[in-house]
Amino acid sequence: MNSGTTELAWFKSSYSGSEGDSCVEIAAAEQAVHVRDSKDVSRPAFAVGRESWEPFVRFASER
Repeated sequence: MNSGTTELAWFKSSYSGSEGDSCVEIAAAEQAVHVRDSKDVSRPAFAVGRESWEPFVRFASER
């Protein structure tokens, strides 16, 4: 799902380094959370349904 991702407000985690290496950016939209590679924003982003995003973040933060 890459449709319309250029007008989204993208941001990186506050835990990301300033060098821009090995990071992803996210943009929250009404229906989904979009994810892309911050090193190469020309590559397609993908989207995760909002109902799936919170359990994913909770799982990842427990690691």
